[in-house]
Amino acid sequence: MAHSFNFCAVRSTLNVVGGKWKLLILSYLLEGPRRYGEMMRLIPEISEKMLIQELRELEADLLVERKIYHQVPPKVEYLLTPYGQATRPLISAMLNWGEAYMKRAANPVC
Repeated sequence: MAHSFNFCAVRSTLNVVGGKWKLLILSYLLEGPRRYGEMMRLIPEISEKMLIQELRELEADLLVERKIYHQVPPKVEYLLTPYGQATRPLISAMLNWGEAYMKRAANPVC
């Protein structure tokens, strides 16, 4: 039986939010704007170089906006754009699936 599944859309989604860190970064930003140092504390396993790279890629893909406050000392926040906010159902579905999986798994990963 053939499916009318749009694999191109799946590939596009994976190209934008795939990888080890992007969905986790987006999950934290769904709670509100975050500063770089706060993101480092929330995701201690990520290197500074990788966090910067992932934030830049999410910014280039128009999911994240970097807001610079011109003050002393300078302040920079990262927040979701409307495209970034649109990942909420995706992340919510993954959260629900992950919680169900962890309940049934003998050795949950986390």
